[in-house]
Amino acid sequence: MRILGIESSCDETGVALVDASGSATPRLLGHALHSQIEMHQAYGGVVPELASRDHIRRVLPLTDAVLAQAGLPLSAVDAVAYTRGPGLAGALLVGSGVACALGFALDKPVIGVHHLEGHLLSPFLSADPPEFPFVALLVSGGHSQLMRVDGVGRYELLGETIDDAAGEAFDKSAKLLGLPYPGGPALSRLAVQGDAQAYKFPRPLLHSGDLDFSFAGLKTAVLTQVKRLAHASLDGPATLHLADPLSAQQKADVAASVQAAIVEVLVKKSFMAIRQTGLRRLVVAGGVGANALLREQLGAACAKAGVRVHYPELHLCTDNGAMIALAGGMRVQAGLADGDAFDGAYRFDVKPRWPLSELGPAVLPA
Repeated sequence: MRILGIESSCDETGVALVDASGSATPRLLGHALHSQIEMHQAYGGVVPELASRDHIRRVLPLTDAVLAQAGLPLSAVDAVAYTRGPGLAGALLVGSGVACALGFALDKPVIGVHHLEGHLLSPFLSADPPEFPFVALLVSGGHSQLMRVDGVGRYELLGETIDDAAGEAFDKSAKLLGLPYPGGPALSRLAVQGDAQAYKFPRPLLHSGDLDFSFAGLKTAVLTQVKRLAHASLDGPATLHLADPLSAQQKADVAASVQAAIVEVLVKKSFMAIRQTGLRRLVVAGGVGANALLREQLGAACAKAGVRVHYPELHLCTDNGAMIALAGGMRVQAGLADGDAFDGAYRFDVKPRWPLSELGPAVLPA
């Protein structure tokens, strides 16, 4: 069974094709991705209307490119998976509309996929795929969660962010330093030149005894430190326009110190989850999972503790169509996307706000 996957939840348009025949992990036949970073940089962040319009322009040419990679015609597609949520409503509707139109034209089913489930399962496309069960650290732009994963569709939330996620802490700190969008990767690159011990930023909830995260206080501490360094008034606006800007070394030291604080919390909370569950396998997924320091420290800690750690391939850490096609294929294989959901009915059906805890056994439009 060949499943075409479409991702359009935010600022990347991704399309991929997997072969989900039999019981083996679906095999990637082709994928293509267009990032809107350059378009949104002028605005310092994602502009939803522009994102939606760009998805419309990109999705069909990317589909053609993927089919050409696979050497297959469109008629060879057996089902179309799309990101149903969470994400930007208009952007999600583009993917849903294209998926339903293709499904109707081909007389094939469409599969609505939870974006976070796609991230959770993405390491199965890596050269070192995990095995169930495992603890998952899901860290993306808007989500920081720890989950116990016993199988496809079998997820237990262990802890989550109560305010800002790790990715937001990276991005907001980068903005305070005047770094370009997207801030997280820019801050990580700058941190390499800095001293991680220069500033002692807080590690929120590190000793809370639970597995929840909180990074809003860290962002506030960074704001206060940047203002102090810049001789700006503590009563000034949150958006800094510095008359006395930080030196290059000060910025690098702040970046390194921020990164060290975030990574320490993620590593220690992950190992709390390992101890609580008794599992010996950890999966890290989401865009922040590409962070080099996080991978280095988690890898060292897991090696010392005898825990296996798995990551998606670097090019599959951010949003992409491959993870959506994969999740759709694994749901079909697990028998979680069949029955009445394959009755040939199509509709625009997206869920911009969709907690993973609400994910039911079947996520196809009824």
